[in-house]
Amino acid sequence: MGNGLRNWLITGGCGFIGVSLIRQLLADAADLSIRVVDNLSGGSQRDLERVASVRKLDSGIPPMSAPGVELVAADIRDASTAMQAAAGADVIVHLAANTGVQPSLRDPVMDMECNVVGLVNYLEAARRNGVDSFVFASSSAPIGRAEPPVTEKTVCRPISPYGASKLAGEAYCSAYHGSYGLKTVALRFSNVYGPLSVRKGSVVALFIRQALAGEPWIINGDGTQTRDFIHIDDIVSALVAAAHSPHGGEVYQISTQVETSVASMAAMLSDILRREGGIETTTTFGPPLQADVMRSWADITKARQVLGWRPGRELREGLEETVRWFLEKYQP
Repeated sequence: MGNGLRNWLITGGCGFIGVSLIRQLLADAADLSIRVVDNLSGGSQRDLERVASVRKLDSGIPPMSAPGVELVAADIRDASTAMQAAAGADVIVHLAANTGVQPSLRDPVMDMECNVVGLVNYLEAARRNGVDSFVFASSSAPIGRAEPPVTEKTVCRPISPYGASKLAGEAYCSAYHGSYGLKTVALRFSNVYGPLSVRKGSVVALFIRQALAGEPWIINGDGTQTRDFIHIDDIVSALVAAAHSPHGGEVYQISTQVETSVASMAAMLSDILRREGGIETTTTFGPPLQADVMRSWADITKARQVLGWRPGRELREGLEETVRWFLEKYQP
């Protein structure tokens, strides 16, 4: 790890993306200091211990210094904890959030408190603690319904509270860069899948867990809706590239630039489950989800040119790896 980024604070670090990022960081440099802040609602200490030995800080949060992985069990809406946890950090990767459109529709106020207030707490902690770099995990949801491929210049018209809260997060990152010089980067992730996604509720991980449990698949709508499915390793490499980028106040689309229908992905996944595990699947169709987007894929020219990042996994290869991991490692 160059550029002096030795001390990493990762919010939501017990979740799928956080655990995968930490695994890669430690593989690249075993002597890093990594501190995780997580309220353990979407991940657990056990999930984090899949990839690292963990010291849980039960009382007192000292400035970051010692190599290893520390866990602070706390909510990002706690501003005091944010200020203490960020002391000594070189970079903050802000993954913690209320995730998904449907939860935001059920409780838009909670979505705003987590995704806006929680984010600002850590931007402010970064500013006051002199943190070098701040990376924010955004989403394609701020864009809403737009003719693909979308770019960073596509006008955002969110159609869900989740999209609105993520767009507000991008705006605050821009404001903290413009007002205080904090080097912020927002990454708009497309649909992430891959090994370690034991708790993830999106379609790939959900379908694999259901298949292993002998449950049928239900596709919301007619299956012609499209998504841009991206492997977790490509998300991790984008996060690392963003943390080391000298450019602040930027937003990047992070995807594969390949449009795949949900029905096509399900057929591919079904074939892989049959070949790899002898598992047969059945599929039915249900009503479309509220505030769902019919077509979603992105142009990644800016990320390629500015971050020097590009995806490396094709969908079938990534799905095969993911299915093998679940067959070998998954325990309900």
